[in-house]
Amino acid sequence: MIQSSPLNLRRAIIWIGRLVLGGIFIYAGYSKVFLPNSNLWPLFVLKFSISMNLSNFALQVDAFKLLPPWGVQFVAHTLPFAEIILGLLVLIGWRLRIWASLLTLIMLGFFVVVLRAYLLHMNINCGCFATPEPIGPRKILEDAALSALALLTTYFAFLEANKPHPWSAPQPT
Repeated sequence: MIQSSPLNLRRAIIWIGRLVLGGIFIYAGYSKVFLPNSNLWPLFVLKFSISMNLSNFALQVDAFKLLPPWGVQFVAHTLPFAEIILGLLVLIGWRLRIWASLLTLIMLGFFVVVLRAYLLHMNINCGCFATPEPIGPRKILEDAALSALALLTTYFAFLEANKPHPWSAPQPT
């Protein structure tokens, strides 16, 4: 008798979460570091400077008024690279429970920070990607949806880790 397919709703959500969240995190980190800087259009050489891109990201982080200057610099210089690495780890699925949990914490942190900025009527850009995007209801819903997807992915990753894989389960006699 043929065993049941290994694909179920939980595994489908894990796959979708890995692909969507991993891809978004890789692109978000990449865009903060490597995409050309549109603020310095006449100075062609500075458009492709990683240090200029990170300093512009530091200005966006500082606009949230949450961290001291040394914290802003630390976040601006580590978060993009951490996003790239975390996105790759979630995408490949190695030790998914650990990396999905960390990604969920980061997404919930992003959601709280963006919601706080919106509720305080701060007229700032999000800083999520290289293009300036003002914080509004659309951005809050986007972060809430991604946070929910991250939570579901993490929860289902923990559930699936406790179950044997259907293809490796012993045959009933």
